[in-house]
Amino acid sequence: MNFLVEFIDAVGLTHPLTYSALFLGASMLMIWRLNAMLEHGLEGTALGTLVMPYCSGLGNLIFVFLLLQGHGKPQEIMTNCLVNNTTNLTLILALPALIWGLNLAPGSASKDGGKAKKSKKNPKAETEQHLSRLSLLLTMAAVAFFTGAVWALGQDGVLDFNDGLVLVGLFLFWQCFQVFDVLKHNVRQRRSFSVLFYADLAILLVGAALLYVSLDWLVEWLAAQKTGFLSAKNIGWLSGWLMVLPNAILAIYYGAKRRADIVYTSQIGDGHICIPLCVGLFALFKPIPLPSFFETSILILLGATALHFLVVATTGRLPRWAGWLLMVAYGWFVYAGLAG
Repeated sequence: MNFLVEFIDAVGLTHPLTYSALFLGASMLMIWRLNAMLEHGLEGTALGTLVMPYCSGLGNLIFVFLLLQGHGKPQEIMTNCLVNNTTNLTLILALPALIWGLNLAPGSASKDGGKAKKSKKNPKAETEQHLSRLSLLLTMAAVAFFTGAVWALGQDGVLDFNDGLVLVGLFLFWQCFQVFDVLKHNVRQRRSFSVLFYADLAILLVGAALLYVSLDWLVEWLAAQKTGFLSAKNIGWLSGWLMVLPNAILAIYYGAKRRADIVYTSQIGDGHICIPLCVGLFALFKPIPLPSFFETSILILLGATALHFLVVATTGRLPRWAGWLLMVAYGWFVYAGLAG
C-alpha cells in the first residue's frame, strides 16, 4: 500500500488529520459491510461477538505489530489496551444509554424513541431474546475472567513469555467456543452464509489494509514527536482513543437503531481482542512492564463489568443512573492515568 502514501504525499496532504480521516473512513467502510452481514446469514449476537470485535479491534492488533517494530515502549501496549477496554465499558456504553437507553427486551422502544408499544407475545422471539441475553452475560463473565487473569499474572509487575502463552491460550479457547456456538445456532435456524457474505468479507480486508496504512503513518509520526501532549510519551493514550472512535460510532449507530444487543456485544467483544489477545501476543515477543495506573484500571474494569452484569441479568437494560455512574468512573480512570 506504499502507492497510497506516495499519492497522499504527492498531492500535498501529508498531515496527521489526513491519516486520521483515512482511519475513520476505513472504519466506516467496515461498519457499512458489517451491517450488511445481518442480511447475509449472521445474526446480531454472532455479529457483535465473533466478527465485529476483530474489525473494531483490528487497529489494536496492528498497534501490537507496529510496537514490536520499535515504534514505542513495550509499556504502551498495556496502556493502549487499558484505554481501549475501559473506554468501551464506561464512556461508550454510557453515551447511548443516556441518549436512547439500552434495553435488550424486544419491542422495548418504538422506532421514534417514544414509549414502548404493547405487542402480542411471541414465545419463539422471547426464547431467542432470552438466549441472546444469556450469551451476553457469558461474554461479560469472560471479560471479568480475562481481566482477572491479567491482574493475577501481572502481580510481579511484568508480563513475560509464559504469561503471554496463558493469555493467548485463553483467548483461543474462548473463540473456539464462540465459533461452535454460532455454527450450532445456524444449524438450529437452518441458516447458511450467502455468497454476498463472503463478498463482504473481501471488502473488510480492503478496509483492514487501509487501517494499517493510516495507523502505520500515525504511530511513526507520534513516535517522532518529543514534546507536547501529542508526542511519543502519550502514544498509548492517543492510540487507544483513536482506536475506540470506530467503537463509539458503532455504539451511536446501533444505539439509534435500538439494537442494544449489538451495542453491548460489540463493545464487550472488542475488549477480548485487547485483553487478553493483544497483551498476550506482545508478551510472547517482549516483556511488558505494567503502568502505574494498572491496579486502578483493573479495579474500574472489574467494577464496570460487575455493574453491567447485574443490570442486564436483573432488568435487561442499562438504566440512565448507571450511565452516569460509568461516566464518573471513566473520569476517575483518565485522571489516575494522566495525573499519575
